Amino acid sequence: MRRAGWLTLLLVTLILGLTACGEKTQEEVVEDLDHVLQDLEGYKAEATMVLETGEEPREYDVGIWHMQTDSNQYYRVELNNEDEEQNQLILRNDDGVFVLTPALNKRFRFQSDWPNNNSQVYLYESLISDILMDADRTFAIEEDQYVFETKTHYQNKNLHSQEVILDRRSLTPETVKIFDPDYEPLVEVTFHSFDTDVTFDEDDFEMDKNMTAAQLDVPAHTDEFIEEEHEQEVFMPNHELQGTSLAERETVEGERGDKTILTYEGERPYTIIQQPAAVMETSTYTDVGAGDPVQVGETYGYQTADTLQWTSDATEFMIASDALTEDEMLTIAESMNTTTEK
Repeated sequence: MRRAGWLTLLLVTLILGLTACGEKTQEEVVEDLDHVLQDLEGYKAEATMVLETGEEPREYDVGIWHMQTDSNQYYRVELNNEDEEQNQLILRNDDGVFVLTPALNKRFRFQSDWPNNNSQVYLYESLISDILMDADRTFAIEEDQYVFETKTHYQNKNLHSQEVILDRRSLTPETVKIFDPDYEPLVEVTFHSFDTDVTFDEDDFEMDKNMTAAQLDVPAHTDEFIEEEHEQEVFMPNHELQGTSLAERETVEGERGDKTILTYEGERPYTIIQQPAAVMETSTYTDVGAGDPVQVGETYGYQTADTLQWTSDATEFMIASDALTEDEMLTIAESMNTTTEK
């Protein structure tokens, strides 16, 4: 009996040891992710992104193409939702970074380090980098998944932390959730496909080709369409800066409808200009120069040191200030998506 008991104990010990050998430690998984990042040459992915940043959740279909070469990084990110005029493409190629809005025939070019300058919820390499950079990350194994919780590096500081769920075998992304400082969910991305065995044509990331293809799916609107389909509203920010208040509201009649100018004065003055969106007649791009694509609610705009411009609800917006930080301008812009005054 004693011998049988000893053999049973030995067998259990061996089984537990073999099981433990099959479980990778956090350090081993992180090392594997570092190798994946170093060897990554490109991928195509399809995902769904849900934004909880407004009054109602907004859902987008997201298509991501990425190609890495010795000389450059190439990106094509397509965002589509039920409101076709808000469909957008973000491109990075040898000519710069572009934000395209096909329905309005708008093309903006930046000289920017995007997407390397901030976290990006739908880019695999950005998620890996956030995991590698956060020494205080948490790690768990749940069935066939690895779950990391990390800090983020968004310009919008309200996007505070994230949960990244990876497939345990392939280390590819499955789900990403972003939380505010109170751990309330703000963004969730669910990946439906992820393929690294891909090839690209030389012009897959070229601006004209992508704009033409996108407009076949979503024909460019006319100014008459914008005018007829959307009742003009005046949007007011729901975020107040201490020591700064609205000093003047002016409405100027323009060719496309009323232009409203909101002037805020005080410790950190700024101006908000809004007017009906216009469909660009020319097929050339507007060169913004130094700046960055930035997500404002459900749409991408562009930001420089002293301006932030975007289009939403068939309205063009601009915040201008040499007294506000870029983060403060973004916070004010996002608050305009929730409060309107007719």
